[in-house]
Amino acid sequence: MSTLEIVAVIINILGVWLTTQRIRWCWPVSVVAVVLYAWIFYDAKLYSDTLLQVVFAFLQGYGWWRWSKGGLDHGRVHVARLTSRELLMSLFAGVLGAVFLGAVMSSFTDAAVPWLDACLTAFSLVASVWAARKYLSSWLLWIVLDSLYVAMYLHKGLHLTAGLYAGFVVLALYGYRAWRRDLLSQESRSPASGA
Repeated sequence: MSTLEIVAVIINILGVWLTTQRIRWCWPVSVVAVVLYAWIFYDAKLYSDTLLQVVFAFLQGYGWWRWSKGGLDHGRVHVARLTSRELLMSLFAGVLGAVFLGAVMSSFTDAAVPWLDACLTAFSLVASVWAARKYLSSWLLWIVLDSLYVAMYLHKGLHLTAGLYAGFVVLALYGYRAWRRDLLSQESRSPASGA
C-alpha cells in the first residue's frame, strides 16, 4: 500500500459517488483517478488495466460531453434503458476485445494475469460506454466486474485497491437502486418514454 494508492482510492470513491448522484462533475474527478491508477497498474504489471486507464481518460471526456447535452432534471442527468440490440452488440464487442487483448497480452508481455485482466478491461469499456449513455444496466455490469476485480487485486497483493473495488460493488448496488428509482419516476411522468 502506497501513498499514491491511498490518494487514488479516495479520488475514485468521490468519482463513483458523484456518478451515483448523476452529477456531471463525476467525469473530471474520475480523470484524476484514472491517471493515478494507470501508474499503479503499470507498476503491478497489470498492463491491460493500465491501457484501460488511458482509454478511461478519454471516455471521461465522452461521458462529460454526453452528460452535458441536455436531459437534465434539477442538475442531474436523465437515466435511459439499454435496448436489446445495443446489449447484444456491446457484449459481442466485449468478447472480441477480451479475446484480442488477451492474446496480445499473453503472447507479447509479461502480464501477471493476461486473460482475466483483458476480459475485465474489455467489459469495463462496455460498462463505461453504457454509463456515459446513462443506461441503468451499466450498474449491473459494474457489480459483476468489480466483484471479479476484487479477486484479481487480492491475487496481486493490491489489498487497498481490492477494498476499493469491494466498496465499488456497494456503490454500484446503491447506484443501480437510485438510477432505477429515478428511471421509474421519469417513465411515470412521461408515458411516451419506453424501453
